Amino acid sequence: MSRSSACDVAFSCSCGTMRGHITAQGVASGTHAECFCHDCRAAQLYFGQPDPAPGPVEVLQTTPEDVIFDTGSEQLALMKLSHNGMLRWYAKCCNAPLATTARTPKFPFVGFIVKRMANSDALGPVLTRGFVPGPEGKQSHKGLHHAVLRLVTRVVRSRLTGRWKKTPFFDVESNIPVVVPIVLSQEQRVGLYD
Repeated sequence: MSRSSACDVAFSCSCGTMRGHITAQGVASGTHAECFCHDCRAAQLYFGQPDPAPGPVEVLQTTPEDVIFDTGSEQLALMKLSHNGMLRWYAKCCNAPLATTARTPKFPFVGFIVKRMANSDALGPVLTRGFVPGPEGKQSHKGLHHAVLRLVTRVVRSRLTGRWKKTPFFDVESNIPVVVPIVLSQEQRVGLYD
């Protein structure tokens, strides 16, 4: 997708209490991806979403500063599948999963759940697929070069311009999330990975 043809893409939680948009820049520089990993599936199950298996969880990989909450940001909540896990953001009003970020704002990455977006056609085609299941339990990645090149470009640009400090997910002075995460216990995780 070219930068000139990109437009803002609206999103909302399931109940509509939380609404916002991904900026046109975030859409244009983003990577439309599908993830088949066990953690993405486990998170969907934790939030009471339909089981995506054997299919993927579809995300737009972009930068956090391009995620704008217009209303309902007070509903933002956070879960981690484990102590060292990635941050999985959701709307506590209706338990709708929204996005996954790194554990620090200094690595400006967000994988925003496409299911929350009003117009997924605006994202262009899926460019990469991660952790695709194969024979004998092996996994592969397709179009990984797209994801890596775009990720590096976004991160470098965000860091050099200082835009990474405009994240809605972190207090950049302390480098901690804007809300305290729920961290799942080993017992809670077991049922999610069956």
